[in-house]
Amino acid sequence: MAQRKLGQILVDLGYLTEDQLWDILEEQKQSPGEVIGQVAMRMGLVTEGQVTEALAEQFGMPVVNLEETTIPPKVLELVPETMASVYKIMPISLKDNTLTVAMADPQNLAALDDLRNFLGYDVRGAVSSLPEVEAAISRHYAAQQGDDMEDLMGQLEAMEGNQTLYEQTGAIEIGGEDELTSSHPIRKLLNMVILLAIKDQASDIHFEPFEDEFKIRVRADGVLYEMVPPPRHLAAAIVSRVKVMANLDIAERRLPQDGRIELNVGGNPVDLRVSVLPTMFGESVVMRVLDRTVVQLDLNKIGMDPQTLTGFREIISRSNGIVLVTGPTGSGKTTTLYSALNELNDLETKIITTEDPIEYDIDGLIQVPINSDIDVTFAKVLRAILRHDPDKILVGEIRDYETAEIAVQSALTGHLVFSTLHTNDAPSAVTRLRDMGVPPFLITATVEAVQAQRLVRKICTECRTQFEPSDDLLMELQLPIEQARRYKFYYGKGCPRCNNAGYKGRTGLYELLVVNDDIRDLISSDASVDEMRNVARSQGMTTLREAGLKLIFDGVTTIDEVVRETVMEDLD
Repeated sequence: MAQRKLGQILVDLGYLTEDQLWDILEEQKQSPGEVIGQVAMRMGLVTEGQVTEALAEQFGMPVVNLEETTIPPKVLELVPETMASVYKIMPISLKDNTLTVAMADPQNLAALDDLRNFLGYDVRGAVSSLPEVEAAISRHYAAQQGDDMEDLMGQLEAMEGNQTLYEQTGAIEIGGEDELTSSHPIRKLLNMVILLAIKDQASDIHFEPFEDEFKIRVRADGVLYEMVPPPRHLAAAIVSRVKVMANLDIAERRLPQDGRIELNVGGNPVDLRVSVLPTMFGESVVMRVLDRTVVQLDLNKIGMDPQTLTGFREIISRSNGIVLVTGPTGSGKTTTLYSALNELNDLETKIITTEDPIEYDIDGLIQVPINSDIDVTFAKVLRAILRHDPDKILVGEIRDYETAEIAVQSALTGHLVFSTLHTNDAPSAVTRLRDMGVPPFLITATVEAVQAQRLVRKICTECRTQFEPSDDLLMELQLPIEQARRYKFYYGKGCPRCNNAGYKGRTGLYELLVVNDDIRDLISSDASVDEMRNVARSQGMTTLREAGLKLIFDGVTTIDEVVRETVMEDLD
């Protein structure tokens, strides 16, 4: 049955007239991001309570007044404060294995599925306003001290007397594990770890078994941070719970496994890519967190300086050729390419990608996953893509001569091909293609540009502090000391906002080598990487080190970060 529109419900309830509804719809066209209830409240035509009542009727849920609702402590214990804050919900009651939660956004029905998956209960929704839910969270959880990680670890330690899953022999009691896998503290621990990682904008969560301990580490801004470790004897139960959530085979402990967990956190889709690896002391698990709200696929927001951005935009607007993005793993190559494709994505352009794996689902792009198990390789998929009449093609990575050869053929037949390579800087990409067996005349005929990049951490704006660097530190920048002393330098002291790391967020360093006639002549004559770099610099190319120096002098990052990421460049 078709769902009734919110505006019509407000009219049926007598809160709006038909004319007022038309005015609201006209106003909404001016601000497409706003939902109709927000527009109506902004225009002063309805109250928040009236919109809440209409939403409740629209989704067939009861309205709850949280100020007058008594919530049992046992119900509060089921939902950690982190989860309540992220999902904007408040647990109200538990009856016959059905947990009722008040939702600030009843349209986010996917959140109910996430909560069922996280908590193991049937979850039913009720409707309340956002201010009421936020006030209830701060009111109830302020008095409740059982949600911090240390207290949870205490509960887990207490379970040791009941079940010992891991003996020195590594033997597992099958009967006990099933109980522990679904037991409340195990679920609660995993929920807290996942939600804290998403909240801290982490990219990966690591669960690592060792002989005497079980570590949990989280990678945020490219650096691993250790969390409070759970008891070692619960390692198998925690891993099994992850495998259940990712629909993997919990009985298989000898082979690597890959799966995914789909969440909808705070109205935003979050994908967790789960990889399980058998090790000497049990199974190691890594979750890759793919959160579209953290990675903004917009060329204006990835940190490219205006000169490089103008050159890159000109290159990606060409009708044919190869555009390469190079850098080590985790340097943001995929984000740059997705941002470029996002900008090119329109009704007149057919874009097909082949990736291993597909990291972000983008409307309007045909995305093909690689599966080496059944011999679906980059080369085979690329051949098939050419029969699908594409304009632009993204090949996740050029790994061998066969893929490079088909990419070259695609560029020669009128397609623009984007891909990545693993090299230290832009000029080295030419050498890498040559080493793969691509003849120099084909490189000069097809490669339009090579962009090298790195990611550096940004100084936290809350605790940024000026300091005088030592001469030794300045010498690492390979600048004359007198010249360097003319600039101001900053670092992050550490504060609650950045978890005392001194850094918050990352930005990119970019080096764009445009393959013009001079560079083509050098490639044809087998010139060295140094010669190519020198000519490109004389024509205005900003190197990775120079891009880093600019960020240091602008107070965006630190000397340590730039030296760590670009030291290879100037040692050639």
